[in-house]
Amino acid sequence: MRHFSQPNPKRSAVRVSGAFPAPGKYSIILCDQCGACAEVCPVEAIRKVGDRWEIDPDLCTGCLLCVEECPEKAMFSHPAGAVPWKCVLCGECVAYCPRQAIVDEDGEAVWAGIAAKKRARSSGR
Repeated sequence: MRHFSQPNPKRSAVRVSGAFPAPGKYSIILCDQCGACAEVCPVEAIRKVGDRWEIDPDLCTGCLLCVEECPEKAMFSHPAGAVPWKCVLCGECVAYCPRQAIVDEDGEAVWAGIAAKKRARSSGR
């Protein structure tokens, strides 16, 4: 919702990966804010903002080197978009996860469900 204002799992900055049939578990693919993406960006479009790395869409050329080089595979691209994206620690995933599987740094899962979706729509996100 933060990046595209639509509930589209293919455009999520957090992904779930399943390992089946063995060992039969899921893992979350999430940016750990290591900065490896910024190191390979040829136009310095990825900059540190507080405790997170953000992509400046006005500077990004869409070369996707950051997507290729991300050690966590947590930089994403989509054919319909010119600029890649990643987690920016906004916390909306915690509010939108229908299974409350994602928690904040305090270990709490506060699912906002319908109320969060309405707030996102009304704020123009």
